[in-house]
Amino acid sequence: MTLGALLWIALGGAVGSVLRALGTWAIPAGRLPWATILINFAGSLLIGWLMARPGVAAQWGSRTYTFAVVGICGGFTTFSSFSWQTFEQMQSGRWLAAAANLLLSVALCLLATWAGWRLAR
Repeated sequence: MTLGALLWIALGGAVGSVLRALGTWAIPAGRLPWATILINFAGSLLIGWLMARPGVAAQWGSRTYTFAVVGICGGFTTFSSFSWQTFEQMQSGRWLAAAANLLLSVALCLLATWAGWRLAR
C-alpha cells in the first residue's frame, strides 16, 4: 500500500468520523443507542451497495473507491466492514466461519470492553 493510498484512506476516515459525530449529535438517545444502531445500519447499507457495484470501482478509480469504502465507511462505522466480511463468508457457503466471526467478534469485543473497564477501575 502506498503513502498516497493511506492518505486517501485517512481523509475518508476523517469524513466518516465527522459524519458519525454529526449523526450521534442529531439522533437523540433513548432506551437503545439509536444513533449507533442507525449509523451502523447506514454504513452497512452503503458498503453493501458499493461492494456490489464493481463498475463503480472502475469508474471512480481505486483512490476514490478506497476513499469511500475503507475511509468513509470505516470511519463512519467499522461495523460495516464486519458486516461485509460476515456476508462474504455467508455468500461463499462458509456458514461456520460466518457464525464464528459473528460470535467471536461480539463476545470478544464485549469481553475486551469489560476488561478495559475493570483495568481502569
